[in-house]
Amino acid sequence: MDGDVTLITGVAGFLGSAVARRLAASGRRVRGVVRASSPRGNLADFPGEIVEADLRDPAAVAAAMRGAGELFHVAADYRLWARDPEEIVRNNHAMTEAVMAAALRAGVRRVVYTSSVATLLPDPAGPADETRAATPEQATGAYKRSKVVAERLVERLVAEQGLPAVIVNPSTPIGPRDVRPTPTGRIVVEAAMGKMPAFVDSGLNLVHVDDVAQGHLLAAERGKVGERYILGGQDVALGEMLRQIARIVRRRPPTVELPVTPLFPLAWLAELGGKLTGREPFLTLDSLRMARHHMFYTSAKAERELGYAARPYGAALEDAIAWFRGAGMIR
Repeated sequence: MDGDVTLITGVAGFLGSAVARRLAASGRRVRGVVRASSPRGNLADFPGEIVEADLRDPAAVAAAMRGAGELFHVAADYRLWARDPEEIVRNNHAMTEAVMAAALRAGVRRVVYTSSVATLLPDPAGPADETRAATPEQATGAYKRSKVVAERLVERLVAEQGLPAVIVNPSTPIGPRDVRPTPTGRIVVEAAMGKMPAFVDSGLNLVHVDDVAQGHLLAAERGKVGERYILGGQDVALGEMLRQIARIVRRRPPTVELPVTPLFPLAWLAELGGKLTGREPFLTLDSLRMARHHMFYTSAKAERELGYAARPYGAALEDAIAWFRGAGMIR
């Protein structure tokens, strides 16, 4: 029957695989979209159909969209560094444009678009909420700018063409199946291996990836078209996060707190090495610029309107470390 398929993009990835599994568990008939070059580690026990498509290709996206009544666009070029930073912006805009245009043509009845808290400005007075929308010019780095550009595209399509989209803004997911791993997953792995002897005065909002996946389901069922909802967990200082990791793996925690400014020459050198080797550096200029802020957020709107809830961040760290160990990434 037409319209009975739930289409999910990016299911080979960390968050997309979690969203797909949660939707399948709800009884939905799921179809996952992956690139031909996507790693297959998260697809071995995928609970549905898999199709290959380049999400920048309108024809391929239209073929994948056939029979879909629900769409979860989770896929993104999630890199904080690239040899050509504008490639990240081009990719995320092109994918979002092609996927949303196909959804409109196919008459999909509900769209959940996975944005990011990267599209929101930190609030010096406390945790930021959904009202602090950034402009592309205010975003730090190519990745954040790409997500702002893509989110504004979705908002225009809602207002001008009636796209039935709800926007969700995950904070910093951690947990199992982080195969790449993500930038935050890299911090967890490095810290658990004892390779982060120092830290800067920064902070982030940590949330279990499976809680974010549940938030996607709630957004589809209870969210208001055109609204955005932060899907976060707990605000945590970076130093406390590293101490918690040390407790879990029974290592001595780092005690040296470094100022951010003197690290910029090291980041510049790391990026120069990345351009020569093609490997993403662990320390980047944009990551240091972000570290100047405590990236704290509140999920009060999602809790109030969707019934969203998140477990303590320590449980998310434990699950992440257990998975990384099982995958041989923490030795």
